[in-house]
Amino acid sequence: MDMVIRRALPADYADLGGITARAYLADGHLDFGEDDAYLNVLRDVAGRAALAEVLVAEEEGRLLGGVTFAAPGSPLADIAGPDEAEFRMLAVDHAARGRGAGEALVRACVERARALSGVTGVVLSTQRSMAGAHRIYARLGFVRTPERDWAPVEGLTLLTYRLKL
Repeated sequence: MDMVIRRALPADYADLGGITARAYLADGHLDFGEDDAYLNVLRDVAGRAALAEVLVAEEEGRLLGGVTFAAPGSPLADIAGPDEAEFRMLAVDHAARGRGAGEALVRACVERARALSGVTGVVLSTQRSMAGAHRIYARLGFVRTPERDWAPVEGLTLLTYRLKL
C-alpha cells in the first residue's frame, strides 16, 4: 500500500501529538526534556487544527508523522509575510524514518501554498540540530534566510528557510 498524505482527523490527534512529542524528545530538541513547556504545544494537535491545517502521512492505516500548514494570516505563522505560507512541527515517528514521509509532508505543504492565490513563497523555522530536516529542505529547493533567524525564547535561535514559488 502507498503512503497517503491527508488532513488529520480528530481521531488522529492523540496519536500525532504523541509522535510529535516523542520525535522532539528523542532527537534532543527540547532543552528541558519532559519538563519543557513546548512539549504541551507539540501534543496539542486539536489546538493547531483549529487555527491551521494539520496534515498526516499514513501507510496501511498507521500514522507515520505530521506537519502543520499555516496559510497567510494564520495565527500559527511565526515568520511568514502576507504573501507567504509557513509550515511547522514537522515530525516523523522514529520507526518510520527513511521512507519518505517527511519529504512527502513538506511537498504537500508546498502544493497547498502553490494553490493559494498571491502566495509567493513557503517559509519555516528549524533548530540547528534538525539536520535530517535540513537535508529535505535543501533537496526541495529551500534556501537559508539568515536575515530572518529569530529567537522565540532566550538561548534558542531558530534558523529560517524559504522556498520561492
